[in-house]
Formats: sequence, structure tokens, C-alpha cells
Amino acid sequence: MRKILLIDDEQRMLNLLELFLAPHGFACLKAESGEKGIEMIQSQQIDLVILDIMMPFMDGWEVCEMIRQQVNVPIIMLTARADKLDVVRGLDVGADDYVTKPFDEGELVARVNALLRRVHKQEDENTTVNGEFILSHYTYSLKYRHVEAYLTLKEYSIIHTLISNPKRTYTREQLLRTAWNYNTYTDIRTVDSHIRNLREKLKAAGFPIEEFLHTVWGIGYKWG
Repeated sequence: MRKILLIDDEQRMLNLLELFLAPHGFACLKAESGEKGIEMIQSQQIDLVILDIMMPFMDGWEVCEMIRQQVNVPIIMLTARADKLDVVRGLDVGADDYVTKPFDEGELVARVNALLRRVHKQEDENTTVNGEFILSHYTYSLKYRHVEAYLTLKEYSIIHTLISNPKRTYTREQLLRTAWNYNTYTDIRTVDSHIRNLREKLKAAGFPIEEFLHTVWGIGYKWG
């Protein structure tokens, strides 16, 4: 079930959004302030955020910017119909779409579904997904839940090979050819060095890497 985080300082609006979305199979999490919403983003896997602009203490623009610094979750902003400048500013700080008040159930659900379809299509084209791991072919990064680590080109090539074929054991020679383009002058022990650095990098970032990147003694390495 897709999780949608609703951030609005008005309980009435939170309840209305949930009333519209829940019958369509969405699990709604509610936050009555930007600060609370950011805390929930950090602790849970969220598929989409619906964010009100006009909130006390921390407005929607600030919240949007802070969310963008941490995760790449789709964001729909809520704005008053007359405030077109709000729309422009919201898109500038990282929002993906907006819904103007007042809105009806059909419009809201249509925009949510359209944005989720667009994001899912982009993920299919630009990523390799294995469980909760997402490898980006665009940014050369590996993401696990809300943690993201950026890889070197060689690290990316190794992870891409392993994660694309989980459970398969690759020899050092096979990984060498994958990442070094059949360069016969590269010492095979370079693979071990890159695997070691990769493990250290991902472990330091908070990945449970020991559970997934395994050494097969006398042969090579495998994922899962």
C-alpha cells in the first residue's frame, strides 16, 4: 500500500485529504506542522507528500526545501486559487505539482496517481531495484530506504553487475572484465580492494551491507 504523508496545520484539512485518498487504497500519515512532517520523512518510507503552503513557524516552501535536501520523494503543494506566485515558488523549491483550493476528490486523486505513475516510469528507466535497494544509473548512487551513497564509476559497475543478478556468484575475473573493460593489465586483486572500499563506504552510510554483499571464498562475490 502506498503511503502518503499529509502536512497541514489544520486538522480539518488533514481529515478531508484522508477522506478523499483512503478509499483509493492510500495509507495516509498526518502531520500538523512542518517540523513533525520532516521527522516522519526521516523515520518512515513515504511514497508521496501533500504539503500545505500557509503554515505557522515553518511554511510549506521551507518544508519543501528541507525535504528535498534529504529525500527525493514526490511532493504536491496545496495553494489558494488566486496565489499563482505560490505555484511558481513551490515549483522553484522542488515541488512536483500543485493542487489549488478548493479541490474535489477526483482532481486530487488524479494528480496523485499521475505523479506516482510518472515517478514509477522514471524509476523503471533509470534504476535497478532489488528489494529496498535502488541503484541509480543517472546519479551513480545506491539508495537503501532513506539512505543514499554515491559511488565511483568502478564501484557502480561492480554493484550493478551483482545487484542485477542476485544469488549468482561472480568470479574476480568476471567483475574485472565488467568494471575495467577487459583491461588485462589490471591486477585481479584490484577487485578485492574496490569491494573492501565499497563495503566500508556503505557501512559508514548506514547500509546493512554485511547481509547482502557476500564473499564466496575461493571464487568471488555475490549479492544476496
